[in-house]
Amino acid sequence: MKTQTAKPTVEKKSHNQLSKQDAEVSAPAKSARQAQPSFDDLHARITARAYELYVERGYRDGCGLQDWVDAEREILSREFPV
Repeated sequence: MKTQTAKPTVEKKSHNQLSKQDAEVSAPAKSARQAQPSFDDLHARITARAYELYVERGYRDGCGLQDWVDAEREILSREFPV
């Protein structure tokens, strides 16, 4: 019977593993990308707010464009303050 000799194991780091420092540097970049609202999200929020304005005006027809513009101004001023 052959005796197996224990070979020292060398821990190899894969290229996919990030060091702690690398992870800390890339974290702010990720959160900055996530903080920006997407077009679809903005569109949905503006649509919902425009409908709320329509309801507040008593379902009055003929003011759709004004409701949309008012909603757009409100939502965008909250998302991208100057």
